[in-house]
Amino acid sequence: MFECKKLKIFTDKEVIVEIKFKIIHSLALVGESGSGKTLTLKALLGLLPKELKMELDYSWEYPLIRGKTLSLVPQNPFTSLSPLTKIKNQFFTPPQEAQKLLELVGLEASFLEKYPPQLSGGQLQRVVIAMALSQKPKLLLLDEPTTALDPKTKTKVLKLFQTLQKELNFLILFVTHDIASAKKLCKEIAVIRKGRIVETGKMEEVFNHPKEEYTKMLIESNFANRKFRE
Repeated sequence: MFECKKLKIFTDKEVIVEIKFKIIHSLALVGESGSGKTLTLKALLGLLPKELKMELDYSWEYPLIRGKTLSLVPQNPFTSLSPLTKIKNQFFTPPQEAQKLLELVGLEASFLEKYPPQLSGGQLQRVVIAMALSQKPKLLLLDEPTTALDPKTKTKVLKLFQTLQKELNFLILFVTHDIASAKKLCKEIAVIRKGRIVETGKMEEVFNHPKEEYTKMLIESNFANRKFRE
């Protein structure tokens, strides 16, 4: 279990984020744009802008080391890789290890010889996931990793995360505004609004019986938009 006892992100004039949370298995941090989701990820990764300060108190059996104990799967696979560099040269592992990682996410070894523009969005996201797993992280951070994908590919990628988590035994922090996707992947949820956690608990309980009006609004608007798009 990863327990963030306190995360405070602030400037000289104001506190932007002040939260605490636990990741027992897989936690969805859900909220609108500007709620503090991405800043939370950046804080854990040690990538906050210079103008922001932070205080972090956590309990975990591992140190927080980017690229070692925790890895990030970014939002847009199309901008995560160099388009002019073969896939094999973008892994920080030996070719044989890169091949095993690609096979783990359902891609053939031949993809190592391809360039990113030759791959579909779903294939690119699988490559990025393989890269994130290359250092065998204990905590996998997901920053809206299905936003740029079509519905069918999105479902496949979410199922892939579930399968990989069972095989490799890592924790998941899934940052998203998409409660429908969060419900498919995560067992726990924390709803963030204006830098504060307003509701938290087991996914099914919060999803079916939300206590806060903000949570109800997120659920209703999310599914109304999905129905409209479909």
